[in-house]
Amino acid sequence: MVMTAALLAVPAVAHAAAKIDYAQPGSAFQILAPGEWGGVPLNDHSTDQLKLYDALTPLRGNVTQADLEANYISERFGAQGPGQTVETTPQAGLTITRDRYGVAHIYGKTRSATMFGVGWVAYEDRGLLMDLGRGPARVAMLDVPGINAFGLVTSVRTFTPTKQANDFVHKQVIAFGKTGKDARQVRKDFQDWVAGVNAQRLKQGQTDKWTEDDAFAAFAFIGSIFGNGGGDEARNGAFLAALQAKYGTAGGMKIFRDLRQVNDPDAATSIPNAFPYETAPKGATPGSPLPDPGSQSSSTRTAAVAALATRRKASNALLVGASRSATGHPFAVMGPQLGYYYPEIMMQADIHGGGIDASGALPPVQPYILIGRGKDYSWSLTSAGNDNTDQFLEELCEPGGAAPTRASKHYVYKGTCRAMTHFDAGLLAAGGGAPARELEFDETVHGPVSGTVLVKGKPYAVSRKRATRGRDPNGSVALLDLNENRVHNPKDFFKAAGRFETTFNWHYADDKNIAYFSSGLLPIRAKGTDPSLPTLGTGKYDWKGWLPVMKHPHAANPKSGIITNWNNKPAPGWGAADSNYDQGSVQRVEAFVGFKKKNRLADVVGVMNSAASRDLRASMVWPDIAKVLKGGPAPRQVDQQAAALIDAWITKGADRLDRDLDGKIDDPGAAVLDTAWPDLSRAILKPVLGDLLGQFESLNGIDNKPGPGGSSFGGGWYSYIDKDLRTQLGEKVKAPYSRKYCGGGDVAACRAALWAAIGTAVDTLTSAQGADPVAWRSDATKERIKFPPGLLPDTMRWTNRPTFQQAISYNGHRPGR
Repeated sequence: MVMTAALLAVPAVAHAAAKIDYAQPGSAFQILAPGEWGGVPLNDHSTDQLKLYDALTPLRGNVTQADLEANYISERFGAQGPGQTVETTPQAGLTITRDRYGVAHIYGKTRSATMFGVGWVAYEDRGLLMDLGRGPARVAMLDVPGINAFGLVTSVRTFTPTKQANDFVHKQVIAFGKTGKDARQVRKDFQDWVAGVNAQRLKQGQTDKWTEDDAFAAFAFIGSIFGNGGGDEARNGAFLAALQAKYGTAGGMKIFRDLRQVNDPDAATSIPNAFPYETAPKGATPGSPLPDPGSQSSSTRTAAVAALATRRKASNALLVGASRSATGHPFAVMGPQLGYYYPEIMMQADIHGGGIDASGALPPVQPYILIGRGKDYSWSLTSAGNDNTDQFLEELCEPGGAAPTRASKHYVYKGTCRAMTHFDAGLLAAGGGAPARELEFDETVHGPVSGTVLVKGKPYAVSRKRATRGRDPNGSVALLDLNENRVHNPKDFFKAAGRFETTFNWHYADDKNIAYFSSGLLPIRAKGTDPSLPTLGTGKYDWKGWLPVMKHPHAANPKSGIITNWNNKPAPGWGAADSNYDQGSVQRVEAFVGFKKKNRLADVVGVMNSAASRDLRASMVWPDIAKVLKGGPAPRQVDQQAAALIDAWITKGADRLDRDLDGKIDDPGAAVLDTAWPDLSRAILKPVLGDLLGQFESLNGIDNKPGPGGSSFGGGWYSYIDKDLRTQLGEKVKAPYSRKYCGGGDVAACRAALWAAIGTAVDTLTSAQGADPVAWRSDATKERIKFPPGLLPDTMRWTNRPTFQQAISYNGHRPGR
């Protein structure tokens, strides 16, 4: 039942009378594509923000204050503007006002009423998504080998957990509640939230109830998708072993170090101060044995790929400090690139009551704002992918000394032949052409076993240890701090963010300060191990504790006056996780250019929006290729013309816009580069990798090109091309590779290979689109953003922007801060 705001707005108005909102007038905006509503049937709020989001894209960097007001919605506290309605709920002391975009503004006279209201709204707006994720959340918490837990949700496959799986979750919740006063408050908030969920379910005719355990399992799901890194050491080791078989022990290791880019000083960092952690080791590493080439079981490879597929390396943040602001107050333009879905995996809410005052992006599985704002500050997260997960090689054995086989269920730990434990997680329903099956796996002291490898001919099991497994609820106390407005300054912010145990880059802005912190429960690894490679599981090389909070990268108010992040390297000296090959000399964060000496909020949004439609390959890598090509004539005139088209495209901004909406990228240079890029990339590494090229591509894909998922250019071979070609051209790089790759170090041979790639692209485009290069076009329709799993037919122009974003500034703060 809904009534007009005019009849029932008194509680909201009374609450709003208190001074709780210090956001600068005209400078508190948010957006969520496609919209706040996530149910069926669709309604106006399913797509109303999609239209605003899409309208900003073609403006590129030409964004004005009027554009902000037209293409974002308010993130001020309280429902703004006309078209408000008030919901009737069964909870006393609760008022829920919906604004004209369907965003719920929740006001409770008590803490319990407030949390009830958040749960009520969550299931009302995202009930379909919540029910789809209820079972798969346990798959994520358990780290079931070989299963992409998030893929179960998007493919609408159900999972029914066993009692053993449910007990695994429940024990974590009970243990968390014993960790202190804040944990007890969090549990109480979750319980009140669950009551609201179940009240809404009952209203909709559903009698089975959500539980606190369901809620905490679903909370952990978010971290499992966006907040983990590492865990691909066995495949790394197999690749290194193959390199060493080809180039010798020393030569193979040098090539491996080149490609891993663990601590490349050419990499862009978000903050300038060094924070050393997990760089490449010096000396012998007996605790990191290499699998024999070709000895990985198929299940080991499948599990590694599935674990990586669950993760999303996305989101960005642009913070401008007071010294670079035209108003004297910082600006923040930031948000998570969650992917685009319907129902969207986040929702929007504005929550007040019982000590809570927060607004922004709310996962529909918890009572707290995850990304948003408090009374006088905002915060946001980007995926950090810090190395919190390792694969251990467990030496297999048999009691009594029988020769072990790959099927052995015993392993050596601290001198004893131990039995693995067996875990029956539950039944995965049939779907996507796959039959129903029971999800079962073995475990060692280090975690779930995915398969086996051989080391010098002996069988070893591969287990996976994630730092937060078994303690997934613990990070929720950080959100308590933020939602209760316990944070008053960067120091408080560092303390709060440091309590979040999954790995994220945190960003903060208030009326005076900007700040950054990189979170995560991060292990201190034993001497004699290499973080890029698997760890021997006998006990000698187990983790030695956790990295202290203040040794995590953090900074406030840097001299530059600007902090930017787009999943790039946090700080100098910070080692890239074993699963991350992309912290090299080219990273998409470098696309944030054009900040003014004194900026306004619209200027910062313009920097973000201009980068969002720009092709990184063209703007940041092609110039290196072009310099090599210009050293000698093209094989054919048409090849020269094709290369010139890319040059011309770059002078116009290298954007991928389809301004006239004819289904084609406007500039022919895009068609040439899109078609040539795979062969251009392979031309760099193939002379050295040779028959290992395919194996390396499976570890680190060539390209992260634009497509219907939105987020792009987050990984690829961009740095290899840039650094190798600049080195061969005699340009300065901070840390040259151990050898020259393209053309085997012969610039003329390199040039010939690059021209051959252009020539192949020319022939392909001529065959498909005719002989006039000026008429060639890439398909814009193919890369338009879509919303899986298919409930929503609408699409948007491709853009490299956060799914949820806030653009905000504050001009005051609470008394006594």
